[in-house]
Amino acid sequence: MKQIAKGHGVSQGKVCGKVKIIRNMDDHDKFNENDILVTHLTDPTMVIVMNNSAGIICNVGGLTSHPSIVSRELGIPCIVSTKCIETGKPITEILKDGDVIEMCGTTGEVHKIEE
Repeated sequence: MKQIAKGHGVSQGKVCGKVKIIRNMDDHDKFNENDILVTHLTDPTMVIVMNNSAGIICNVGGLTSHPSIVSRELGIPCIVSTKCIETGKPITEILKDGDVIEMCGTTGEVHKIEE
């Protein structure tokens, strides 16, 4: 496992799972239960997807942003303001659908699990 990104952990918990990048409502159909939701920022149209996710990772956000509040209410690990530790690129630019990662909503660390 290699740490690839770091952000602000805003909802505690550690999970492993497959990444699904969700850019808009058209992407909701490709999301499977217990995938890790990776997006720029969640909004109310994503609550159903959020409820079925193992974890949530966003490019932006803070302690009182939408993903932070909803993830704490649902008890789902969440990291916001997540960037690549080497390049500073947003998380949606360094991960792709199907990547297997471990995320920690306490420390804000994202590790890629090598296949």
